[in-house]
Amino acid sequence: MNETLEVLNNRMSLRRYKEKEITDEDLERILHSTMRAPSAGNMMLYSILVIKDKEKIKKLSETCDNQPFIAKAPLVLLFLADMERWTDYLKHCDIEEYCKENDMDYKGPNNADLFLSISDTMIAAQNAVIAAESLGIGSCYVGDIMENYEVHKEMFDLPDKVFPIGMLTLGYYPDDMKRRKTSRFDEKYIVFNEKYKKLSKEDFDHMFKHLNDKINPNNKAHAKNYGQLIYSRKFGAPFFKEMERSVNVILDHWNR
Repeated sequence: MNETLEVLNNRMSLRRYKEKEITDEDLERILHSTMRAPSAGNMMLYSILVIKDKEKIKKLSETCDNQPFIAKAPLVLLFLADMERWTDYLKHCDIEEYCKENDMDYKGPNNADLFLSISDTMIAAQNAVIAAESLGIGSCYVGDIMENYEVHKEMFDLPDKVFPIGMLTLGYYPDDMKRRKTSRFDEKYIVFNEKYKKLSKEDFDHMFKHLNDKINPNNKAHAKNYGQLIYSRKFGAPFFKEMERSVNVILDHWNR
């Protein structure tokens, strides 16, 4: 196995960090590698906020579903799907007048731009994850940054065409950290040749057997299988309802 594959296969979500600030040199390496990520038309439809302020990080630990580990991270990178920069640039380039002169319809940012910018943003974020990992810096994705949009919009002065889609907590691995890699589903249920395959009941029983076998019959969610357990923890949980509300507000702002 080469070094790159070793980094990819040994990476884990890190929620406990060494009490050491990330060096400027390592941060610059991470950011440079992040910006080398593939991008639609090389437009780089994202922005990155580097958050070092301890009070802001503490606030994020509260707004992102009250997760204490976030507050202890030495560094947070906030990944923003960003159409504001290109919207402003096109205005700077007199794009509406250009469209009139060339018999073209002028269209502002729409949902297709949103999806494209989200794609750009998360590709860049994953570059940051792997670059950091190669430097001995662990990370954890925090999808809860999509909650409490109004709070984050004010905290970071976000324009309407900027959407916080991803967040990474970053820190060096503690010296005593033992890596625990979570299992993944069997490839045959995820990777298909040529066309999509819907899974059968038998497929699901086999696919989730290793998870169903670990369920405590006396679990607090009264779940009889892993599907019921994950629904109670995720899709049916209060934080997910807040995320749905927040995303709807984001879409409203985006489409103004």
